[in-house]
Amino acid sequence: MGRITNARIGVLMGGRSSERDISLKTGQAVHQALIRRGYDAVAIDVTDRLHRDLEDQKVAIAFLSLHGPGGEDGTVQGFLETLGVPYTGSGVRASAVGMHKAVTKTLLAAHGIPLPAGTVVRECDRPSLAKVLRQTKLKLPIVVKPVSQGSTIGVTVVRRAGQWSEALDLAHRYDSEVMVESYIPGHEATVSILGTAAEGPKVLPAIEIVAPEGFYDFSAKYQKGKTQYLCPAPLPPKVVHHISELTRRTYEALGCEGAARVDFRITPRGRPYVLEINTVPGMTETSLLPMAAAQVGMAYDDLVEQILQSALDRASRFARVITKE
Repeated sequence: MGRITNARIGVLMGGRSSERDISLKTGQAVHQALIRRGYDAVAIDVTDRLHRDLEDQKVAIAFLSLHGPGGEDGTVQGFLETLGVPYTGSGVRASAVGMHKAVTKTLLAAHGIPLPAGTVVRECDRPSLAKVLRQTKLKLPIVVKPVSQGSTIGVTVVRRAGQWSEALDLAHRYDSEVMVESYIPGHEATVSILGTAAEGPKVLPAIEIVAPEGFYDFSAKYQKGKTQYLCPAPLPPKVVHHISELTRRTYEALGCEGAARVDFRITPRGRPYVLEINTVPGMTETSLLPMAAAQVGMAYDDLVEQILQSALDRASRFARVITKE
């Protein structure tokens, strides 16, 4: 199969977020896949020289491999739009909404999508745990996490009152706004989705995540052997169907494009709750999106090319000329 574009592709990675190291791994894997497929691709570590780097490298398309604030939150997307450079994945609005968990919840709640109960605590407020529990009618355990971070960075499951202050301090280290939510006991699962202008969104097989102590934190995500990934998820078919539909509804409610991944907690009785959406999912060789794609016979390089198509879809809207073979 021939390349779908001859344009030079800049794989944007790294950046300054707390997920920089993961982003570099994602970007390097994507860059190598594009090279294997014969594309004219260059790797770019995003700094304050990005504008100059794009010009110097004569980049016509950006493949976004940036995670976290500054790369997944609409800022780079908006910058590229001002330059007229088409990019992969979701646009400015969907990226910004998807990165801010509180705004995501407000939008999804309006669409009737089930979410954990909770509230936002601002750094300047510093309420007591008793006050938060009284106002929200939550009970311990609760989850405390930064509003705009990924990879479970800064997250604590507060099981005892004595953990509250430290959990707030940790979360506020990454964001002035902190989400406090009910802890949903049961299963953890994630569902990936791919969309193109021609075919619309395609939901991939669900993955159940079996983490040590039932909490999928940063260490459980990135330390080899700590967590089991069961794909396809050995959940009841009715539950799998339900979370697949919720994934589609979440993706469409936010107006996402390209690849995304929706994370869930599922109660022992099979009731799912959406935790968050990732609009730039990890793309290392062992990440969850490639794992789900492999279940439907899509090799890693094919997946990268499908994500690249989302930039070409955007290019048509930018009225840029992309040469195809």
